[in-house]
Amino acid sequence: MAILKWSQDTGIDWHYIAPGNPMQNGFVERFNGSLRDECLNETLFSSLADARTQITEWKENHNQQRPHSSLGNITPNEYAMKMVLQTKPA
Repeated sequence: MAILKWSQDTGIDWHYIAPGNPMQNGFVERFNGSLRDECLNETLFSSLADARTQITEWKENHNQQRPHSSLGNITPNEYAMKMVLQTKPA
């Protein structure tokens, strides 16, 4: 109830994913699964600072260096550059 009150007080829309219906937001579910499988389940954190460091490193690798099948097996950086070149006026 606290979240609902906060969203009403701030005027921010609350988009609820019903239990048992993860495909209501498949992109987030896919990301959460990757984070859990590739980072959280594989790493033993020694402190909160260590957790922040390890998760940041994973996130940077995931977002900047690792090819994504949804982008045609190129990195997000390569995809962004490709989009810039495609939208650049001739």
